[in-house]
Amino acid sequence: MIVLVVGSGAREHALVLSLAADPEVDAVVAAPGNPGIELVADCEPLADPCDPEAVVALAQRLRADLVVIGPEAPLVAGVADALRLAGIPCFGPSAAAARLEGSKSFAKEVMAAAGVPTALAHVCTTRAEVEDALDALGAPHVVKDDGLAAGKGVVVTDSREAALAHADACLARPGGTVVIEEYLDGPEVSVFCLCDGTTVLALAPSQDFKRVGDGDTGPNTGGMGAYSPLDWLPAGFADLVVERVAQPVVDEMRRRGTPYVGVLYVGLAVTSQGPRVIEFNARFGDPDSQVVLARLRTGLGVLLRAAATGRLEEFGALHWSRSAAVNVVLAAQGYPSAPVVGDPIGGLDELVEEGAVTVLHAGTRRLPSGELVSSGGRVLNILALGDDLAAARGAAYEAVARVGLRGSHYRTDIARSATPG
Repeated sequence: MIVLVVGSGAREHALVLSLAADPEVDAVVAAPGNPGIELVADCEPLADPCDPEAVVALAQRLRADLVVIGPEAPLVAGVADALRLAGIPCFGPSAAAARLEGSKSFAKEVMAAAGVPTALAHVCTTRAEVEDALDALGAPHVVKDDGLAAGKGVVVTDSREAALAHADACLARPGGTVVIEEYLDGPEVSVFCLCDGTTVLALAPSQDFKRVGDGDTGPNTGGMGAYSPLDWLPAGFADLVVERVAQPVVDEMRRRGTPYVGVLYVGLAVTSQGPRVIEFNARFGDPDSQVVLARLRTGLGVLLRAAATGRLEEFGALHWSRSAAVNVVLAAQGYPSAPVVGDPIGGLDELVEEGAVTVLHAGTRRLPSGELVSSGGRVLNILALGDDLAAARGAAYEAVARVGLRGSHYRTDIARSATPG
């Protein structure tokens, strides 16, 4: 099997590594890829991953048996539709189905029709509606841009002024719509559900850390770290999410004539009243999917191809490593507000050579001279496996401290609360 992975971040780096480890996969190609992926797989130039014709042409030239679309923007742009029209199996939802991520108001509508537990919400298109919604739901205020925002369109704040400022920014965009939600108490959990339009298969839960600072302080980010497994969850939690959330949503999407094929990310708050959906994404999360993929022992290539071709029902229980996984994100100076890019990155060659951790590239580029420099806000993921969370945390933090990047920062409390002692 030849697999083409579309994307250039740490999520795609993790996908490439997992796919390459599947004995059924003969070759993995990434487009456009990144300097880390180039070390383990072929990379092809792709000027615009949201250009359906360009992605189809590349897949045809490679004679790809499966295309896996990593980021959300190509999905919303209809790249998966074009691939299926060309007869190429694709793991990723159609543009119509990807509206579950592309429009939070649409996701709320689907959840209401499917009877899925979620936060109360008001969809607003004017400042007056926003003010009324903030008054009705009270603080803490949860304000979400209705459209795609690369994981950074949400503000959670006790400040009415900050909530209004974010809402104003969302409304100022063309077709601006904002969703005001009730605040959900309890820890957050990520469950990635593989879907083939009918059958749903959940992966092991993980937890990520959205705020930039220790103790969940500071602004929201795209994610500063993650860990798995979550031993504090009740047994059968993922099955419960399939039963109450993912399967009803997939059934509702099929009823509407827009079958959902791909991964449905279910972001949940485990509240005192039970799990409630915070949001859906139409792709693997970043950095929370990295720890899940690192623990998966069932071949990822055969799994994703089965989802793309309507054969997930052939799978029984998935196989998992007993190891724990911890992923720490190294961010650039100034992230998330104004990240500094172009600084040299040192210390990676030694870490890769030692092999005690996996270094996933998120925002890097290689200069013509061969020097590796930062090119984004989240620069690297340092992912470690261990016999338990304490061992995995120790390995990850020992490694991230050895990376040389001027002004960089990272959270020091990833998985700490779940680690005994």
